[in-house]
Amino acid sequence: MRPRTTLFIVPFAIVSMLAAGTSVASAASPPVPVALGSAGNFTVLSKSGVTDVYKSSIDGDVGTSPITGAAVRLTCGEVNGNIYTVDAAGPLPCSVTDSTRLTAAVGDMQAAYNDAAGRLMPDELNLGAGEIGGLTLNPGLYTWTSNVSISHDVTLSGGPDDVWIFQVAGTLNEANSASVTLTGGAQAKNVFWQSAGAVTIGTAAHFEGTILSKTMIAMKTRASINGRLLAQTAVTLQMNTLVPPATR
Repeated sequence: MRPRTTLFIVPFAIVSMLAAGTSVASAASPPVPVALGSAGNFTVLSKSGVTDVYKSSIDGDVGTSPITGAAVRLTCGEVNGNIYTVDAAGPLPCSVTDSTRLTAAVGDMQAAYNDAAGRLMPDELNLGAGEIGGLTLNPGLYTWTSNVSISHDVTLSGGPDDVWIFQVAGTLNEANSASVTLTGGAQAKNVFWQSAGAVTIGTAAHFEGTILSKTMIAMKTRASINGRLLAQTAVTLQMNTLVPPATR
C-alpha cells in the first residue's frame, strides 16, 4: 500500500519572497506611527507621581493620574507649560485641576502602549542579543524578548517620514554619557520605545523618541531627552532637560 502524500500549498507571494532571498518578516509593510491620542499633549505623563532633584527643565505639559497632585514634586519654575493634576494638591500656583483631561490622557497612554506592543512581523528579532550600542538602525519594527542595553551611542538613520518602533519585553537601559542620535532627517516624533520593564536613561546621556513604559522611567543626573516620558507607574528626574518632539 503506497503511503499517503500530504500536499502543502504555499502562497505565491511567499514563494516569490523566498526565491528572492527575502524573509517573510522583513517583507512587512513599513510601520506607521503609534497613535498617542491625547497622551501626545504631554511631555511627562505618569500614573503614580513625578519625583525630581532640582533643577530640571521641562518644555510642555506634565500630568499625573490617578495619584493625587501631591505626588508631583516639581516646582512651577521647572515647567514651561501646565502641570495637570486630579486635585488641588499639585504645585501652586501653576497646577491645573482637570481629572477629566487626565483620565482621557492616561487611557490613551495605555492604548498607545498596547498598540506598540501588539505590532507583528518585526524586521529584526533580538538584534545584538539585546545590546544595540554602536549600531546604526534603519527604520522598522524591532523586537526583543529580553532586556535591551545601549552601552554606546546608537544612530537611527532615515528620512523625515520614517518610523522606528522598539518592542522590549524586559528593561531598557542607556549607559552614562551614551546618546541616541537621529540622522538623515529622522524625527523624534516617529520614534517609539515600548518597554514592559523599567527604563533608565543614564547620567549625562541623551535620548530621542517617545518612551512608553509599563512600569517606571528614571532619568539620571543631567540626562536629556527630545521626546516624551509616558509611564504607567512613576517618573523620576534628576536635573534633567526634557523637550517634546516637533510635531511637524
